[in-house]
Amino acid sequence: MGGDLSVARVGYGAMKLTGWPKGDRPSRETALTILRRAVELGVNHIDTSHYYARDGVAANELIREALHPYPDDLVIVTKVGALVEGSDLALPSDKKTGLTPDNLRRGIEANLRTLGVDRLDVVNLRMGDLDPSQTPLAAPLETLLALREEGLIRHLGISNVSAAEFTEARKIAPIACVQNLYNLSRRDDDLLIDTCAEDGIAYVPFFPVGGFQPLTAEHLNAVAARHRATVAQVALAWLLARSPNILLIPGTGSLDHLEENIAASTLRLSTEDIAELVG
Repeated sequence: MGGDLSVARVGYGAMKLTGWPKGDRPSRETALTILRRAVELGVNHIDTSHYYARDGVAANELIREALHPYPDDLVIVTKVGALVEGSDLALPSDKKTGLTPDNLRRGIEANLRTLGVDRLDVVNLRMGDLDPSQTPLAAPLETLLALREEGLIRHLGISNVSAAEFTEARKIAPIACVQNLYNLSRRDDDLLIDTCAEDGIAYVPFFPVGGFQPLTAEHLNAVAARHRATVAQVALAWLLARSPNILLIPGTGSLDHLEENIAASTLRLSTEDIAELVG
């Protein structure tokens, strides 16, 4: 990632440890155990954000408590955008102001402070949480580029962007990764994935197994049954087979599911399996 950060292809997304923005969350002790177990199993790419916080439970603080001082090879990827705090998600668009220079700096400083680091490995600029016509990408990305030049950020990424925004972003700053919605049922980014692969840019799909609407389909069940695997494992294995630049960050609040997700990296789908899944 970024040309100088080597990560395992299956990482971990920390959002579900907090129950943000909705849903259940594990106990604090379970959350800490999941993070430590992930690293024991070879995960060295964790995705988080300072605004993944609800009811006093914050992802960055859990990561720091569980893993600091961090292993030398651990890459923590965070994000900033229109949201400043976790509760901002419920605000109307015109009240979400995190894309201003002052609030982007505030977001970066919050991530640095809560993670306990002097520099962030990768920061994704998250777009799409305001009216796109009112929030062009250039100005906030230029702000992050200036913060990178200050030494607060190692690499920049972009999230929830269109192909046109991707093209624009590359004219402004080096882009280490793209984090967009993509899974077996939502494949609008096929061309973008291929473009990223050609140019050595990591593509990190969020909601890789469907997010709040888990993937369900007869063909998924059939392939999973043949491999004695779960549907989620097949969906993750398909993503890994889709393109070598795809990195996964499945999130879970279950220790069992964590181990299943990581084991998906050993599942090898046949040509026939893949044809059935995409057919």
